[in-house]
Amino acid sequence: MARFRTRLALLGWAAALTAAAVPAQFTGAQPAAAADYQWVALGDSYTAGVIPAAGDVFEVPRDGCERTDRSYPQVIDRDLGSLFDLTNVSCGAATIEDVTFRAQEPIGRHLPPLSEDPDYPFPAVPPQSAAVGPGTDVITVGAGGNTLGFADILFQCLQLGAGSGGVGTPCKDDLAAGIPARLNKVSRDYDEMLTVLHERAPHAKILTVGYPTVIPKDTSKCRYNDLTQFGSITQGDLDWLRQDVLEPLNKTIEKSTGTQEAAGFVDLYDSSQNHSVCDAGKWVEGIYTRFPDQPAFVHPNALGHRNAADHVTAAMLNTIS
Repeated sequence: MARFRTRLALLGWAAALTAAAVPAQFTGAQPAAAADYQWVALGDSYTAGVIPAAGDVFEVPRDGCERTDRSYPQVIDRDLGSLFDLTNVSCGAATIEDVTFRAQEPIGRHLPPLSEDPDYPFPAVPPQSAAVGPGTDVITVGAGGNTLGFADILFQCLQLGAGSGGVGTPCKDDLAAGIPARLNKVSRDYDEMLTVLHERAPHAKILTVGYPTVIPKDTSKCRYNDLTQFGSITQGDLDWLRQDVLEPLNKTIEKSTGTQEAAGFVDLYDSSQNHSVCDAGKWVEGIYTRFPDQPAFVHPNALGHRNAADHVTAAMLNTIS
């Protein structure tokens, strides 16, 4: 037991040191040894990485899930790979149902008219929960945004705000009445997912991962018609999206997590408050990272994933301490 505690303390110290001072190409250099814990990473594009600003897709051949090498599961794997054996089945565009029970047909980077993926369509991948079993020790899961339909809401806001000059709340006026039903579905699906994960891995610690700050509290920072930010979405609609859509999404996930005995919630929102799409030191890219050749679809970049890795790492180490 003393040897294990010493090793755990050293790993935690090494992870913190790596985040602060060690160049990325030298991180995660651990002696080859069998890992002590089996970890399965589940989730959507905010877990998988997906965009070039979150690294390179490392799987050959591509399966369309677009897991990138600077996404937070891969960062943690490099930092703590001798302690946790990672199985990463996160997938871009995954809904909670895709995690729980439904085979998913990945879309890769095929989001016309923003981008066309030459390899689309991709074969279906199994439900992510299939990767979880009795031997799983830790599960991390970041999902809910696609069940809410955030991408669809975002693009409708772009269309409704076009030509408005940035004035008014056309998206709120059109969509607000349907948001409570969307959040209720997230809650129901999340509860079902956590129940299934617990049944498949009754001894595993389940950590749910929330979403970072995407829209700043001060939306005057956001430039209307700037596609590296939120394009034609009005300032009023950005305030609505933050207050009535994204923040309630995180609260819904946290509330569902609290009903499960084996689960804990990892909050990424507070730590990323000053790193929104509209901040100079952004951790989340806008509609485009660079227009017109690098669409980003409002996703975390490598800095955002590094922040997520730090918080998820702390929670994972806490589950086994």
